[in-house]
Amino acid sequence: MKNSIKVERAKKNITQAQLAELVNVSRQTINAIELGKYNLSTILALKIAKVFNESIHNIFDLEESDWES
Repeated sequence: MKNSIKVERAKKNITQAQLAELVNVSRQTINAIELGKYNLSTILALKIAKVFNESIHNIFDLEESDWES
């Protein structure tokens, strides 16, 4: 899954640690999400979208490989 979390963080000038605190996860989790190495829950995706005041669709997008079984 692709995401624009790093870009959104830059817009708001917040660190991975600050975002992690806002959504109640570790900084390492935010890092893994940004790198596409973590399959987050719908709830966590919604929390992140809410922090950035964006639609979940503006932050997260499926890659073609996500559709393959």
